[in-house]
Amino acid sequence: MTPFLKKGSNTLVVAAYDPNDGRAPSGKNGPRGDYTFNSGIWQSVWLEPVSKTYIKNIRMLPELEQNRLKVIVNADGAAKVSAEALDGKKVVAQANSTAGTYFYLPIDKPKLWSPDEPFLYDLKLTLYDDNGKTTDEVKSYFGMRDIKLGKVDGVLRPLINGKFVMQLGLLDQGYWPDGVLTAPTEEALKFDMEYTKKAGYNLIRKHMKTEPHRFYYWADKMGLLVWQDMPAIWYQNEDTLKTRKVFRQELKAIMDDHYNSPSIITWVPFNENWGAFDVRNITDWVKQYDPSRLVNGNSGFNNNPDYQKAYGDPMNGDYVDTHIYVGPYGASKPDGKRAASLGEFGGVGLFVRGHMWPVENNAYDYAATTTALTDRYVLLLDKVEQLMKYQGLSVAIYTQTTDVEHEVNGVLTYDRAVEKMQTDRIKEVNEAVIKAGYLLNK
Repeated sequence: MTPFLKKGSNTLVVAAYDPNDGRAPSGKNGPRGDYTFNSGIWQSVWLEPVSKTYIKNIRMLPELEQNRLKVIVNADGAAKVSAEALDGKKVVAQANSTAGTYFYLPIDKPKLWSPDEPFLYDLKLTLYDDNGKTTDEVKSYFGMRDIKLGKVDGVLRPLINGKFVMQLGLLDQGYWPDGVLTAPTEEALKFDMEYTKKAGYNLIRKHMKTEPHRFYYWADKMGLLVWQDMPAIWYQNEDTLKTRKVFRQELKAIMDDHYNSPSIITWVPFNENWGAFDVRNITDWVKQYDPSRLVNGNSGFNNNPDYQKAYGDPMNGDYVDTHIYVGPYGASKPDGKRAASLGEFGGVGLFVRGHMWPVENNAYDYAATTTALTDRYVLLLDKVEQLMKYQGLSVAIYTQTTDVEHEVNGVLTYDRAVEKMQTDRIKEVNEAVIKAGYLLNK
């Protein structure tokens, strides 16, 4: 029994002080951001009872070359751990170890996780005390996949499970008219992801924001690749000992929090030099801290905000990444050590009366009708395919999933009520480009 509980009724207060003053990571929801401010607790909070000795967290790493899953279970003391991997109801691997020690689950002939076949194994972890009594039990899941750079016909590209997969996705900001950072329901959260998959994309770049765990769960289940951005800090050059320390701490916390999601394949510490500092060092640190994923140190290093001089290309990490509006020509090419990525392009807008935020709306360019916008998109993707085949491009991320307040360049309106392009045609061209990428492996 915890000493913090007293007999009878108890009141638990959950509170947070969040000035949203730009001195802690806030992304576009901050003093130099673009959208309505919000502050405080915006993700789910829950309470669950645990034993005195319980599983605090787990860390899992698929190692495909060795046909095994590397696991560590963290708990107080050297409690005994039992682990079972399951394919449906069938136990495919079992291991015993102690808390705080890495161990391995051998996965014979593993079923691989990929965007086309996002197979997930179940995992059951049990914690025992010295007397053999169960003190905690956790159920989880894992996907057997890896992501690394390798050459395909002499061109350096990101490889998923040893094969090049053209990463074609949407810039997903995750803002909502009613809850700003908070989706109104889990079904609403899923809706954007289901549309992304339905329209033939295989990637989401989660832009300048993190989401509740359910977002990554559905990405894992649906087979959506995720680039995870770090939310920007805005006043990184003021009180640097404090502000930069907070950024580094929260970057590590985000990586720790989502380390086990197979869908996350790339970390993005900075975007377009917003709040950027020590870019090369931080890029190297992220790569060192999680060598199992790729790192895009400064997506769109060719752009910068007017209040800050651009750091430019950090010259390290795994991608040469530029943002080209409307594009896609002018996109990066591989440089021998890094693959080429078009981290943002497109941004063509369409006004949809009755479904716009009540401010002056804008985009990088405009189309007059749904058909015209779809025609423009198909042409852009035809150009992306040419860059992929002949200039070494491996990633293209279109701006953006939904309109956001003054921005009307979403493929959906901000209220998610209108599909602004002809989805069947988007799907057709997206799938054609991804298929053309598969053919490069032959």
